[in-house]
Amino acid sequence: MRFIHTGDLHLGLQFKDVNFSREKARERRLELWDTFERIMEKAIGDKVDFLFIAGDLFEERYFTLGDIKRVRDTFAKAKDVNIVITAGNHDTLNINSLYNMVDWPPHVTIFGTEGLEKKEFTEKNTVIYGYSWDSGENRRDLFKDFQGIEEGKINILILHGDIFNRESPYLPLDRNYLAELGFDYIGLGHIHKPNIISNRMAYCGSPEPLDFGEKGEHGIIEGLIEKGRTRLEFVPFSNRKFLEKKVEIDESHGYLDIIDRIKKCDREEEIRKNLYRIKLEGIVHRDLDIRVEDMVKSLEDEFYHIEIVDNTIIDYDLDRLEEENRDNIIGYFIRAMKEKDLEDSIVRDALYIGLEVLLKGRAGV
Repeated sequence: MRFIHTGDLHLGLQFKDVNFSREKARERRLELWDTFERIMEKAIGDKVDFLFIAGDLFEERYFTLGDIKRVRDTFAKAKDVNIVITAGNHDTLNINSLYNMVDWPPHVTIFGTEGLEKKEFTEKNTVIYGYSWDSGENRRDLFKDFQGIEEGKINILILHGDIFNRESPYLPLDRNYLAELGFDYIGLGHIHKPNIISNRMAYCGSPEPLDFGEKGEHGIIEGLIEKGRTRLEFVPFSNRKFLEKKVEIDESHGYLDIIDRIKKCDREEEIRKNLYRIKLEGIVHRDLDIRVEDMVKSLEDEFYHIEIVDNTIIDYDLDRLEEENRDNIIGYFIRAMKEKDLEDSIVRDALYIGLEVLLKGRAGV
């Protein structure tokens, strides 16, 4: 039995937590749809038996009836693929849910909210278990009445929940308990970072990363269950990646030098495709005025998206500062540090970091 496992697509997301222009946010929303439709095309082209969607297919706050009809029509094209959905905390299944506003094709299964349910697919010798959320938080004990898996069949569990935090308000799950239940595969949603926990359990992650908290590769899980063995593969599938790069500079670098170093933080084809947050680190000359907004403006034609965070420390005029602050803590601190080896980069960094704190404190920042 072959399957694709996805989830956390968040179709309709407005990207309000990302520093996007209105046009860039719109473009990323369209790319979420593109990735969803490419996943469907892959499921059809690869002739998989099942497509599992482990919650948060869409953002109910922003989704429309037209949007859910578009989802339905996309599913309708994959008539030979069994599509199995468990609703999560962003696409909850309740009386007002858009899931209830359309008639779904017969090959689409949406699990209910009363408790852990199962559906048998006899032609595939497979039993799928699942559960949908009906509210934004969930601490339900799904397994108190669980009778165990069906022997001699392929048993799959699809859930949207949290195996990493027992106190989570987002359906906390006991990882060890789940692993002992004997499922051939447990497909999880809610955590946006892809994570193959074992050869029988995985978080698919969000196929398109949604912000800078979701750095690196994102995609889908492909699985094959054969003769009692489960094989999993993470397949990168996103249009773009969120990337964070550190650019080290020192007091010898001028403004144009810094711009040039930022341009060289990655390969040109990656820079024009992905979303970057550049962190400037190091010590800068006291006369250099780093204006982050100006830098972003001068680089926006080079990058698809760039944000710059200035973590640099000013190269202070130590003699002048010491003289001006001879009888206060700043002067005492400079003299104490001078007694150490200022040629040592660690000592020097400690001096500048300490001065940064002391001078900001004096300014009331």
